[in-house]
Amino acid sequence: MKTKDAEKDEKKEIRASTPAPPKGKDRWKWYGPGLIWMLSSVGSGSVLFTPRIGSRYEYSLLWVALVVFILMWVMIREVGRYTVVTGKSILDGFHDLSGSSGWAIWLIFVPQLVAAVVTIAGIAALAGSALMIALPGSQLLYAISLIVFSIVLVVSGRYRWVERATNALAALLVLIVVVTAVKVIPSGQALLSGAVPSIPQNFDIQFVLPWVGFILAGAAGIMWFSYWVVAREYGGPQASPEDVEHIPEDTGEEQERAGRLKEWFRIMGTTAAIGVAGGGLIIVAFMTLGAELLAPKGIVPQGIQVAEDLTRLLSEVWGRAGFWLLITAIVIALGGTVLANQDGWGRMFADASLILLAPWFRKTDKVAYNNRRDIHPSDKANGKEKRLYDLVTKRRQLKNAYAIVFCAAIPVALLFIVQDPVAILSIGGAVATAHTPIVVFLTLYLNHQRLPKALAPGFFTNFMMVVAGIFYLGFALFYFISKV
Repeated sequence: MKTKDAEKDEKKEIRASTPAPPKGKDRWKWYGPGLIWMLSSVGSGSVLFTPRIGSRYEYSLLWVALVVFILMWVMIREVGRYTVVTGKSILDGFHDLSGSSGWAIWLIFVPQLVAAVVTIAGIAALAGSALMIALPGSQLLYAISLIVFSIVLVVSGRYRWVERATNALAALLVLIVVVTAVKVIPSGQALLSGAVPSIPQNFDIQFVLPWVGFILAGAAGIMWFSYWVVAREYGGPQASPEDVEHIPEDTGEEQERAGRLKEWFRIMGTTAAIGVAGGGLIIVAFMTLGAELLAPKGIVPQGIQVAEDLTRLLSEVWGRAGFWLLITAIVIALGGTVLANQDGWGRMFADASLILLAPWFRKTDKVAYNNRRDIHPSDKANGKEKRLYDLVTKRRQLKNAYAIVFCAAIPVALLFIVQDPVAILSIGGAVATAHTPIVVFLTLYLNHQRLPKALAPGFFTNFMMVVAGIFYLGFALFYFISKV
């Protein structure tokens, strides 16, 4: 006799309902958010590591970036596919794969805790090195001040206007960087030669790997794309795990709903392509500036003076105005990145904790558990217990607690030990590269197991996901073997 879980596993998941997809001109407002995702990907991978790659290898590793662009589009589209079809976040899906043990959630949760600490500390250190050039005071003081200021805004919930302002300045930075790159490149021949796969003679995996890990936000960006799809309601509003329908694989009753979801998936995929294409253009522009302005002088940005080297990217062309523009843009754009990271990681960690704690919530009489959106202390909890359960059952309080500890307090402590943004972010890039294959293969298996055949990925998409996993896994193994 089949168990209830076994019967459930033989069926596929689909959201209970989905609105009619937009048609014609109405689709354009659904494509626009791809540009916002693009701006959120303008972080350390673009501003710091790409000019370093360009200054050391010129265009010889451009082909690596092009490969990552294609693979990143496939990866985020597949994460988005699960969310569009089921209405659930990708973390909910990973939990379904691992059952009560939650092993898949732990594989995501723990590495991202490390990534959060080093990435936020490194980005703040980079912004601090820029402020140190422009104003009196130490890099450490400015880096810590940025983290503290950002976490106050995140915890208070009053940062949306700041986020919009930083996105606007990031957009201005992107425009100026692209225009500058077009201005300084002598011809397109060098770019074309870099598109042909080759390994430079002085190839250093420890130098290159952090860049690969951070291109277009890396593993964290893949995970967050699912939340982004949920928030913007591609395919419909977010569904609780309890609301998702489980249908037989061979059902013919859901053709109309499947047709609508296919349209939503195409819209989401186009939006993802817009974001990746825009982010890719930024990467190529920064590589061009590194190759044309830094490489001839033998300058490879590094150490706590890294921002001083990076200012040459614009001051060489636009003079003093370019210097101040880049300083301002680094501080505000990366400050916005710290804000987004503190909020994004806090939300992801809170969701992971609620998923992992759900079995315990159901068992204890101290917690009233209706569904993951409706959890609160029961009348049987005493005063101290209510305060504890208030913290661990309320998503916002749990998010703030994680943000304060792992996205503020520990990064500040790390900055007292290491102030070099390159050294700190190199650790984050290595973690991102090593973690990406886990996210990729879990997503591949999840979509194969849970989605109806009509909405599941086809052979070519599955093949590309395998290629993506092997690509990042190969880089990670090469890196760790070289460290031995």
